Amino acid sequence: AHFEKERLLFHQGVKVLSLFFIDSVAKYRIYEGNDEIDGEYARIFEEEYNSLLGENITLTDPIYSDYLRGIDAGRTHNGYFSIDKKSKKLVDPSVDARGETKGESNDVDAYDLILKDKERLLSFGEPTRFIFSHSALREGWDNPNVFVICTLKHSDNTISRRQEVGRGMRISVNQAGDRMDDPATVHDTNVLTVV
Repeated sequence: AHFEKERLLFHQGVKVLSLFFIDSVAKYRIYEGNDEIDGEYARIFEEEYNSLLGENITLTDPIYSDYLRGIDAGRTHNGYFSIDKKSKKLVDPSVDARGETKGESNDVDAYDLILKDKERLLSFGEPTRFIFSHSALREGWDNPNVFVICTLKHSDNTISRRQEVGRGMRISVNQAGDRMDDPATVHDTNVLTVV
């Protein structure tokens, strides 16, 4: 779904992002002593990513193909998680248990990181296109170019599910920061895929 949307919007200057909600930081990134290694999800992602590129999905568009092949699989994804103040290592953030914010992260570090780097993240110069996160983060965390949301965790919480889907319910922007809201194409361009 990501590559299909990206292929459609690439020449319009719209960077496509995909957001994965995962059940545990350790499944994405593992800490052993002072070393940081890829977890199960990161390894599987890179294998699948490289496999898709190997299937020649971009032969019809050499400019898009060059763009994809210019990004190493290890640099096209990143995780945004809470940071433990003592160990300086990424951890599962605490999540509000009740009230209107039930199911949302109450972690300010991850929230600030996304908001501070939003413009850089939307640039084609930034290789990150796939974002792994532990929770739906608090209200206001959004990025207009999230076109695919994949949930790799179990949840019966309706509010949390709505928060996760809400991360992708935005009008996208191109490289100049212009909203892709032309009345003739807005409903074709801004479609969210939820997996």
